Amino acid sequence: MKRIVAAFLCSLTLLATTAPLHAQAPATKAVDESALVALVRQRIKHVFVIYQENRSFDSYFGTFPGAENLTSPLAQMNGFKQYDPLGNQWVTPFRITASDTADANHSRPALITKADNGRMDLFVSTEEFGLLARGYSREDAQRVGLLTMAFEDCDTVPYLWMYAHNFALFDHFFQGMYGPSTPGNIDLIAAQTGQTQWARHATLQSNALSTGPGVPVVNDLPPAFGPYRSGVTPLPFHAQDDLTFATLFLTLSGKTAVEAKRDNDDIKEDIADLAHRGRPAIPWGWYQEGFAAKPGDLDNPYVTHHNALQYFGYLRKNAYFWRGVHDLTDLIPAIKEGKLGDRGVVFVKGGYADPFGFKPADKSPYVQENFQGDDDHPGYSDSQVSEAMVAKVVNAIAKSKYWKDSVILITYDDSEGFYDHVSPPQFERCPDGHPCGDGPRVPAIIISPFAKDHAIIHDQSDHASFAKMLGKIFHLPALASLPDESPYLPEGPRDLDPRLSDLLGALDPERLSGTKAPIPASQAIVPDIGVPPHMSCASLGITPDVVPGENTPPKGFAPLTLEH
Repeated sequence: MKRIVAAFLCSLTLLATTAPLHAQAPATKAVDESALVALVRQRIKHVFVIYQENRSFDSYFGTFPGAENLTSPLAQMNGFKQYDPLGNQWVTPFRITASDTADANHSRPALITKADNGRMDLFVSTEEFGLLARGYSREDAQRVGLLTMAFEDCDTVPYLWMYAHNFALFDHFFQGMYGPSTPGNIDLIAAQTGQTQWARHATLQSNALSTGPGVPVVNDLPPAFGPYRSGVTPLPFHAQDDLTFATLFLTLSGKTAVEAKRDNDDIKEDIADLAHRGRPAIPWGWYQEGFAAKPGDLDNPYVTHHNALQYFGYLRKNAYFWRGVHDLTDLIPAIKEGKLGDRGVVFVKGGYADPFGFKPADKSPYVQENFQGDDDHPGYSDSQVSEAMVAKVVNAIAKSKYWKDSVILITYDDSEGFYDHVSPPQFERCPDGHPCGDGPRVPAIIISPFAKDHAIIHDQSDHASFAKMLGKIFHLPALASLPDESPYLPEGPRDLDPRLSDLLGALDPERLSGTKAPIPASQAIVPDIGVPPHMSCASLGITPDVVPGENTPPKGFAPLTLEH
């Protein structure tokens, strides 16, 4: 017990330096990279990323057959049995079917403590002590502490399991930064959260307690620029600093990067380099739920700190870039009407209330009122409503002209503080003395007519792998190669790091070359989207692996707290 308490207090002050252990992910079979990239560029013209919120790999795919899951020898070594100090009991991972759960602590200090130098064994105790310190009752603290060890399967989220079964599932995809949602959203578009800006401007360093503004970004402070959701306009000094480093939106703009005319002091050489290369722009769109809501609308589903563009002045202040942001409800018509162009990249973000009419299956008034979200964030999103939103988008793509040349990536911004047994690799050193990342594993699925089917991809990957993939598909310069970023390596963009995959291992060279038939769109289509879903493990023909141990919820567990 003393060791557990000491570890928790250590994380709150962030004075210790951690050195997480990590397992090396086995690589997929090597193929000639240049030939593969040539085929990819010939075949893939549209990339969609559906970027959901806050799930660890083990919490959703901990029993997925063939994956590095909770039944493996590694799981038995790393945190499989954890002590519940409030219940005076030992807990092993257990199955639940609840689609509405409480929100666990996924702050940077909490995640670092839970990982416990790569041992992955302090999820329950860290959660419980943290909630007690915040004034929660013992009952509620224990409920959420135990929740960190729960997992769901294809009886709860069958659409996601269907995609993983029919296409390619990554089982070594890590969140790129130890931290909550905002760093994850920034990392997806920049392969860093501000390490190069910190190197340029030491006075902007984020503090060791992970509070307040500063770089690299490690918390969920609101962005420096609006629009803001009603009621969350930040007070002075309570918003994040203007972020000024390169992003995918800059490289996608090609020679039209010169349109970044305002707030461009730290990217002027990048702009000149892109203009000199003379490559045409790759169209893109950021589609976020609630973006079109009217000012003052108290039911606005917009989650301000999930719109990564608003953190960058050069993206927000220049109309060329900001006009790429749209409301989520604009996406389905754009797909159906073929308005996405001959090639391009589409980012999809959910929010606090699903716009497609899906409601939780639980008829409890509390659940109906408070779990209307569809971005899969525990505490306000229903997991089945969330996967229904994903299915709505995937169905639209699969039924459109874009299916034949598309790649769809479904992944998550952070692990929610839920248990995962694989020790993350280490990247960069943050101002608090700990590695900036990687954090725990998150789910990642590639859907494409050219994907490998029924495949588990073991390649080590994280959020920066998305930038590497776009670079390969659209022949973009790596963010790490740009002149305003490269002098600060290895601190900065990770999209040239050879340890990280480019996600192309999920694609089948034979399908790309035409010697094997593409996967038909029917394999990606959910025929009858509903909540609760009209699918199950049995109907999908999937038998989840059996986790050793009791597998039933331990004494004191409930998916929601008593105050709810």
